Amino acid sequence: MVFSSPTFLFAFLPLCLAVYLVLPRALKNSWLLVLSLIFYAWGEQQWVALMLLSIAGNYVFGMLVDRFRGNPRRAGAVIAATVVFNLGLLAWFKYANFLTDNLNSALGLAGLDPVVIEPVHLPIGISFFTFQAMSYVIDVYRGDGTVERNPLNLGLYIALFPQLIAGPIVRFQDIYEQLRERAVTLDGFAYGIQRFVIGLAKKVLIANVMALPADEIFNLPSSELTPALAWLGVVCYTFQIYFDFSGYSDMAIGLGHLFGFRFLENFRYPYVARSITDFWRRWHISLSTWFRDYLYIPLGGNRVSKRRNYLNLWLVFFLCGLWHGASWAFVVWGMYHGALLVLERVFLAGLLDRAGRPVQHAYTMLAFMIGWVFFRAETLPEAFAMLSAMAGFAAGDGTLHYTALYLNTEVALTLVIATIGATPVVPALQAAWSKRATSPGYEHLNGVAAIAVLGVVFIYTAVHLSASTYNPFIYFRF
Repeated sequence: MVFSSPTFLFAFLPLCLAVYLVLPRALKNSWLLVLSLIFYAWGEQQWVALMLLSIAGNYVFGMLVDRFRGNPRRAGAVIAATVVFNLGLLAWFKYANFLTDNLNSALGLAGLDPVVIEPVHLPIGISFFTFQAMSYVIDVYRGDGTVERNPLNLGLYIALFPQLIAGPIVRFQDIYEQLRERAVTLDGFAYGIQRFVIGLAKKVLIANVMALPADEIFNLPSSELTPALAWLGVVCYTFQIYFDFSGYSDMAIGLGHLFGFRFLENFRYPYVARSITDFWRRWHISLSTWFRDYLYIPLGGNRVSKRRNYLNLWLVFFLCGLWHGASWAFVVWGMYHGALLVLERVFLAGLLDRAGRPVQHAYTMLAFMIGWVFFRAETLPEAFAMLSAMAGFAAGDGTLHYTALYLNTEVALTLVIATIGATPVVPALQAAWSKRATSPGYEHLNGVAAIAVLGVVFIYTAVHLSASTYNPFIYFRF
């Protein structure tokens, strides 16, 4: 089940909220956990047991780490078991097919028989809830978090449906107190609705519209590509992935407010970044922070030699690419970003500082748009064919597939809206208006106007959603 579906919007969420708001405090977490498991089972019926196994396993590991707190050897052994357990589940379900295919390629070159296994299904959201569960046990081990003795609370932390499928990745300590005591206030509820509607509109009205030309162009044979088509496809995908993922994060944060939870921000206008380093401080912040705290810093962070630091940085992004998907295209995407970050530290940073803001922004946009080609392409040959077309080495003549075929009025208008929406222009205008409109009459008018606008946006989004069968969600792949 996805947030941008009629079933969720008009059945699951209203029922969940109606019961939750009237339940006594002692039963609220139980209700949310049951609904979260039903939410997951809606699309992954046979893999709810895997979710429960993850909850049970990490509950036991957390208790053991706390019990052996005074015994470093035993506590270290528990942490090792935690990592093996969690990464073992992730490796099997996410990478078994990939590793087997590559092994069989090597065996074929050696003239040996291939290894045959049944195709392994990838459970939705396993990358997110595995990282989240693992961080809980590691934080208890480090003394950065409190052990959770109530299995229901830990289960809700891991399975909580607003951020189960695509994050943001939440630290247990950040919501430890909220799992025990939280309040749904009128202001918080209103903000949650506002944030959810904005996220839903970003997903349905922008990301879904951008997805159509992006998918169609990326699916074209390389012989039919022209430079204009290739660039249009990449630009559309650049907006699709941002509004798809940030829209889903907005919806998750908004839903959290409806139930009294406060999740940290996951995006901070990454497309206004002026370097790749700056981009990764703004994009998927919860994942970037996870890799920093649980991999980069343990590897030595900035405390080691420059050469070792550069290697660690590159290694982190190599693994970040692999985390996103079991394909060489994702691996290359990760290595590409790691290499750019190293290059910026070595000599690009000084050049960028002297170049000025327009050059900085142009470099950054070009750099991550090239990266998105690897992220979107199914295979490396497809990625290189698209990049070749973007560079002007295209085989298509534009007679069968031409730009106007994909750049209709709706797509063109959405591109304009997406360009504005990817920058903090609208919040800046809102802030400026709020400073001017300080009288009680203006505040009341602002409130009424905001409700009216949100209502219109929601109705239009719902109509658009019901009229379309095309509702892809990028991060289901992860």
